[in-house]
Amino acid sequence: MASTCNKSFSSNYMLLNPEEASLLELGKILFSRDIGKRKFVDCPDEVRREPLGRRWVIFISVLAMKLLKVVAKPMASFGSGVEYWLNLLSENGGFFRLILNSFTGKVKHPERTSASFLSFIGNIDKRIELDSQISPDDKRYHSALSIMAAKASYENEDHIKYVVEDRWKMDFLGFYDLWNDYQEKATTQAFLLQDQKDTIIVSFRGTEPFDADAWSSDFDLSWYELPGVGRIHGGFMKALGLQKCQGWPQDQDDNKQETAYYAIRKMLIERLQKNDKAKFIVTGHSLGGALAILFPAVLAVHEESFLLERLEGIYTFGQPRVGDENFGEFMKKVIENYKINYYRFVYSYDLVPRLPYDDSTFMFKHFGTCVYYNSYYQGQVLAEEPDKNYFSIIWMIPKFINACRELIRSFTIPYTKGPKYKEGGLLRMFRVIGLITAGLPAHCPPDYINSTRLGPSDVFVSTSSSNGQKMLKMQ
Repeated sequence: MASTCNKSFSSNYMLLNPEEASLLELGKILFSRDIGKRKFVDCPDEVRREPLGRRWVIFISVLAMKLLKVVAKPMASFGSGVEYWLNLLSENGGFFRLILNSFTGKVKHPERTSASFLSFIGNIDKRIELDSQISPDDKRYHSALSIMAAKASYENEDHIKYVVEDRWKMDFLGFYDLWNDYQEKATTQAFLLQDQKDTIIVSFRGTEPFDADAWSSDFDLSWYELPGVGRIHGGFMKALGLQKCQGWPQDQDDNKQETAYYAIRKMLIERLQKNDKAKFIVTGHSLGGALAILFPAVLAVHEESFLLERLEGIYTFGQPRVGDENFGEFMKKVIENYKINYYRFVYSYDLVPRLPYDDSTFMFKHFGTCVYYNSYYQGQVLAEEPDKNYFSIIWMIPKFINACRELIRSFTIPYTKGPKYKEGGLLRMFRVIGLITAGLPAHCPPDYINSTRLGPSDVFVSTSSSNGQKMLKMQ
């Protein structure tokens, strides 16, 4: 039984297995408080009886994962086609030039593994250069470099290597496509670079729009409670490298496929032992942000003091909630004890940082320094972003007005901030969608890049004030 395995590292857990859930069996969970009766739910007796609200969450979670499994291949094929078309247009200088080239037989076909090929996320914002006005001595440097690394993590290895070595003039240390023990395939991508100041940046890839496996990690609301740590989102832990039946052993079995946590920890130990001055940063956007904060959490579980003492900072962008209040308290102590800088960036009405809910049903909590930017790229340090659970009738009108402002800004920003802030048609399409679904375009990397470049540096000097928050005017 799976429960026997789970009890070897966690006595309190809820594990969802969509493959065991028929539609009839799935529907039954809404009519019985005893979730332990369902074949697709594995949990100890203490958490078997749940109220309707939590059973509804389980229903949605499992249904979403089942649907994602069904549409995984067509979803990937569609996404592949979209990416190919976008790169085909870029390679040939636009639609009309492509038509002309097709008549002359000079069509340039993109290669998916080439340094010039961009992912869907890369096509939303094609900027690859660092801001030349932000020097390594600037207080915004680490955040500005981190968001660019987080955006680059969506790309193929050759593209990342080209950007890091040829454009940023930094050292490319490695690209990883790592195993997920529960999905039984490689689903987690990350890469490492080292800048001129001997700072290693570990960047985890976020959720790709057409990657059903990554979406499944997001929707998998399984959870495990680690003794002395708290409850943690199961999907994120699995993506980072949670081992079946073993949880988080100190070292991974050599006979198993290498997972993200163990591979990156090994690389960091090797690099940092060779350079006493080197430190490292972990970063990521969206799902990547969740993995970035979980990585030091597992280091703390394993009492990896050598690495934690060399951890300069954690910079996450559009990061979802990853654990309960106890997990937050555990991480606060780790951050304080090792003097780690943790900045959780939230732009405007970005939907993802407001999920899963912080309420009696979900019990997920944020912690640490929230650096919130509005649509004017003004920074504000808050304990929690406004409208923390997103779906609120009160906030509907402000969200719509803000979406209109962002759409207008898309056309005016090249004139007010400079040509390097010009937005393309794909991003403007998302801005239009934002009129209906506010928070969707806000999750894309461009606004986070703009926030770190146009926002104030004061936020990195003082992250609190007497009333717990501080308005920072744009420079």
